[in-house]
Amino acid sequence: MIETVRGAIAPEALGRVLMHEHLFVLSPEFADNYPEHEGFREDEHVPEAIRRLKELKDAGIDTIVDPTVIGLGRYIPRVQRVAAEVDVNIVVATGLYTYNDVPHYLHFRGPGTLLQGEDPLIGMFVGDIRDGIRDTGVKAGLLKCATDEPGVTPGVERVLRAVAQAHVETGAPIMTHTHAGTRRGLAQQEIFAAEGVDLTRVLIGHSGDSTDLGYLTELADAGSLLGMDRFGLDLLLPFEERVNTVAALCERGYAGSMVLSHDASCYIDWLPAAQLPAIAPNWHYLHITRDVLPALRDRGVSEADITTMLVDNPRRFLAWRYPGAS
Repeated sequence: MIETVRGAIAPEALGRVLMHEHLFVLSPEFADNYPEHEGFREDEHVPEAIRRLKELKDAGIDTIVDPTVIGLGRYIPRVQRVAAEVDVNIVVATGLYTYNDVPHYLHFRGPGTLLQGEDPLIGMFVGDIRDGIRDTGVKAGLLKCATDEPGVTPGVERVLRAVAQAHVETGAPIMTHTHAGTRRGLAQQEIFAAEGVDLTRVLIGHSGDSTDLGYLTELADAGSLLGMDRFGLDLLLPFEERVNTVAALCERGYAGSMVLSHDASCYIDWLPAAQLPAIAPNWHYLHITRDVLPALRDRGVSEADITTMLVDNPRRFLAWRYPGAS
């Protein structure tokens, strides 16, 4: 069974999956302390998210994976409000998002700190998976961590190893954020492997920001899935190059190593909302169904390969058992 916001479902109920989308990416301390600035409004943006997901369902997508974790403004009760009104499965994550340091809450707790002891991150992550997040009853379906351009800083390494250890304890799969231009996925795989992670249970996110087929096939040959998951962020890599890279990998037989998505949000406070349509006009939930899939077909990608990337690979990745379970 696969955990979603509305409860566990059978893997075959996932349908077509976008593997990396967000509902709300927020900076709560700014929103709470500077309300006079443009920001999230519950009574406006929650209904808008409901509308957007209904539109996505009408376009033929049945499930999204929302890897919004600590550091990105995760608040599950708000996600539950949306999930209750739509016929789209939402799988949520546990983990911590940082490119450099861990939050100050963790600076004196855990190995190598003043107070030493076991890293509390591991217990937090395991609890979100086994028992549920807070008192919501919603269980995380996967783990999430990040390595960006600064590389494996001490804080980032701590999170990667905590995520890896939570994976080993629970069996939950791992999704990452990476900086593809500096090939950060390879360092992630190295740390995960050292911690005993089965690399077939790892999705190296934002791999689609790269056209380096050597780098991408090296990741895939080690067993991991490639997140071709930023369609619409054309300012980072143009549409044609993203599509051509996926098509080239399919031609080489790597459809079984890729998933598709946008990394889009219904609301993100990292950028001024009024400017987003001009900055990234294609960065929305419908870009893949409207534009990317037709372009892949035009380049000779088969319906079987499209189904592999949208249905089979997500189902295989998200279906897992606790170690030792029958």
